[in-house]
Amino acid sequence: MIKVLQVFTMMDRGGSESMIMNYYRKIDREKIQFDFLVHRKEKCDFDDEIESLGGRIYRLSSINPIFPGKYYEELRAFFKTHTEYTIIHSHLNTFSCFPIKIAKEFNIPIRIVHAHIAIEKIKFSDLIPSKENIIDTVKKLIKFRLKNKNRKDATHYFSCGDKAGQWLFGKNTEFLTMNNAIDTEKFVFDPIIRKEYRKKMEVEDQFVIGHVGRLDTQKNHVFLIQVFASIIEKHSNAKLMLVGEGPLRDKIIAEAKRLGVEDNVMVLGVRSDIPELLQAFDSFVFPSFYEGLPVTLIEAQAAGLKIFASDTITNEVSLTNDIEFLSITETPDFWANKIVKMISYDRIDNTSQIVNGGYDIISNTKRIEEFYLQQINS
Repeated sequence: MIKVLQVFTMMDRGGSESMIMNYYRKIDREKIQFDFLVHRKEKCDFDDEIESLGGRIYRLSSINPIFPGKYYEELRAFFKTHTEYTIIHSHLNTFSCFPIKIAKEFNIPIRIVHAHIAIEKIKFSDLIPSKENIIDTVKKLIKFRLKNKNRKDATHYFSCGDKAGQWLFGKNTEFLTMNNAIDTEKFVFDPIIRKEYRKKMEVEDQFVIGHVGRLDTQKNHVFLIQVFASIIEKHSNAKLMLVGEGPLRDKIIAEAKRLGVEDNVMVLGVRSDIPELLQAFDSFVFPSFYEGLPVTLIEAQAAGLKIFASDTITNEVSLTNDIEFLSITETPDFWANKIVKMISYDRIDNTSQIVNGGYDIISNTKRIEEFYLQQINS
């Protein structure tokens, strides 16, 4: 059996974490087993499932990108006692250079760096003094400084799509696209589940706008609240469901209160029932500043939802006619008018388009299985 060490910050319900779990559930675990190296001490959402599938979870300290010495010591101690890994597959984006460096020291033959995001260039607005801007700008600077180091010690380069891969590895570096594939059948539109879930969520007669994503700066929730406030002016019988958790929760709620729409905004936190919630939504709004190739937009298309996403997101994610890209330089009212015009539409089964687009988990799992097996057998 091949042992693959998957490296993450933590195994919560983020996009890349959900993606690897989709593969893990379907992969032939008699031939290939995943273990997970994470960098947070607390228990996370996928931990129990990982262990039920036979995986082990190892916890190290957080990576300090300025002074990584302590982390290197911990990782060296780990590899001295865990010699069973022939493949390390790191999903830490720019921070992947740290575990990959030590994996090379210990002669792990297959060292994969996986790109999941394409960060926009630093703009003048990022430098405007505010706590959030300063912190985000410093993080961006560190990531831009580190990204070129990932080519030094890796043996293979993976990406969720062209934009993320070219950002992390450069336009002249070849990389393998590992699609953010989903279990399509779980998301197919079902009017019975929709009716049941709308009743459960007490939104039976509401126009429900949904968003799934971590509550942080990247996802642009403050703008989303402003869009929603404009929707309320045009269609008072509306609700906004925010699925996710993160450091900007209080700021997002404060913006909703400032605009007088807090009673219409439902902050649901981290959820395990995303397929059912997508059935309950009427529209999916996703105004991110930057992304890689968000799996949530694949899921929303599989559910037959009308989607309004920022044009900073790669158009590789567009698999159906249900997604429209809008500029975040447009006004919230502009976005609101687009969304309200699409209150009524027929939701259809997009299964064939998801499968033909290459994002169904079955065929993609066979592909990654073959890759892992070929590396060891070659």
